[in-house]
Amino acid sequence: MIIRRILFYSIGLFILSLGISLMIKADIGAGAWDALNVGLSETFGLTVGNWVIIVGSIVMLVNALLLMVRPAFLAIGTIVLIGFFIDFWMLFIFNNLLPVGFLLKLVIFIVGLVIASIGIAAYLQAKFPLSPLDNLMLAISKRFKLKVGIAKTIAELTGLLLAFIFHGPIGIGTLLCTIGIGPVIQFFFPFFERLYASGSKASTE
Repeated sequence: MIIRRILFYSIGLFILSLGISLMIKADIGAGAWDALNVGLSETFGLTVGNWVIIVGSIVMLVNALLLMVRPAFLAIGTIVLIGFFIDFWMLFIFNNLLPVGFLLKLVIFIVGLVIASIGIAAYLQAKFPLSPLDNLMLAISKRFKLKVGIAKTIAELTGLLLAFIFHGPIGIGTLLCTIGIGPVIQFFFPFFERLYASGSKASTE
């Protein structure tokens, strides 16, 4: 059972980071928090993956302050893996990927969005600690007694504002990611839920 959880968790994060990297390389805007990490990387140096870890650690502390609880230190493992995998894709696999033309960039972005959604749908099945960014929405919702949808919007707008301040790549891709990733995750989630459940059932027989 634990092996299956680790597989879904690690492979899911690996796929998620592939999708994020493709969306960044498409160069038509990235998700709000990914745009922030790119902006910080270009402004202060360090890799995008390094900033994923740094920003994630800060958000983890913010979540703890909002909920008046101890920081969820186990979530560090999640952001470290995501940061490491993003640097792997960005620096070693897609280092020379420079798409030309809006149509090609849009196709690469949409492919990245779908892949990232698949990765999230897979890694959530393991029920290991969520990334701090995924928990930020829940922390805002609980702290201010807001609906989850409103809390999600606040979290995304916060990332968008910070990305704007640090000159992150904001564009049509940012809008597509904001409105599209949730429904795409929901589309794939039942498949991975059944896949995980069927494997768990087989392992107990």
